[in-house]
Amino acid sequence: MHASAHSYTRLLLSHQNQLMQCATEVYTSSVNAFRRVGHLSSEVLAMPYIPLMMLRQQKGLLLTAALSLAAKLRGIPAYIVIPKNAPKCKVDNVIRYGGQVIWSEVTMKSREDTASKVLQETGAALIHPYNDKRIISGQGTISVELLEQAPQIDTIIAPISGGGLISGVALAAKSLNPKIRVLAAEPRGANDAAQSKAAGRIITLPETNTIADGLRASLGELTWPVVRDLVDDIIVVDDADIMEAMRLCYEILKVAVEPSGAIGLAAVRSESFRNNPAWRDCNHIGIILSGGNVDLGVLWDSYRK
Repeated sequence: MHASAHSYTRLLLSHQNQLMQCATEVYTSSVNAFRRVGHLSSEVLAMPYIPLMMLRQQKGLLLTAALSLAAKLRGIPAYIVIPKNAPKCKVDNVIRYGGQVIWSEVTMKSREDTASKVLQETGAALIHPYNDKRIISGQGTISVELLEQAPQIDTIIAPISGGGLISGVALAAKSLNPKIRVLAAEPRGANDAAQSKAAGRIITLPETNTIADGLRASLGELTWPVVRDLVDDIIVVDDADIMEAMRLCYEILKVAVEPSGAIGLAAVRSESFRNNPAWRDCNHIGIILSGGNVDLGVLWDSYRK
């Protein structure tokens, strides 16, 4: 199976000098998932697949849903390890696309232990959501498509968490245009990537607190060197600014974007970006809106607080 057979053309929207590439639902992730499944050998394809989904990563459960669909189309099972506090809308997407949900506790250790147990019981192949070279490579198609449609872009902004998305984006974008800037956006309540870049080593947080439930993972050993060397800067934003960016996406772009996906727009609108002299010559900005899984119950509750 090739990615082109079941992937989608990403939607490119323009607002003033900001070009926003929308990758909602299965769009971006389907490319990664189909490529990852399609490149495995026939011997491995006879096995079930288990993506160890770090729910606190930049794309929430988009990758899990896409992998579920990719496996379903190949006629093989997909076991998705999900912590018990995952948003219902994301779990529903996994089930909708044929994935088998395996529950774990919320800690990273529980997720890893649960995945190891399923691997032992099924002989499955582990697919990591961001710390995997093929997943990172698949994410790079975002930059390829974006720059094909809008070659004038001089700056790309994308969310960061585990680092798979931003790593693929940075590697591809800077291969095509070494002078392009790649900036990451991160919530203040889960700013381990910004701290890591400042410290020059991976920093992990004991806990996180942000509405952006897809941006709570820590950098991996594969993604950290890319973030360290190719991501020009990380912009930290508050949850209130993320919510405002979501509202603008709904009202102006008419696009449903989850908090984790809207953070790039929040970063561009932030005082730290607009008042930073280093970014004053950013004339054509590409913003990646990376997810459309919105748990409306949680969203309404956050508005009432």
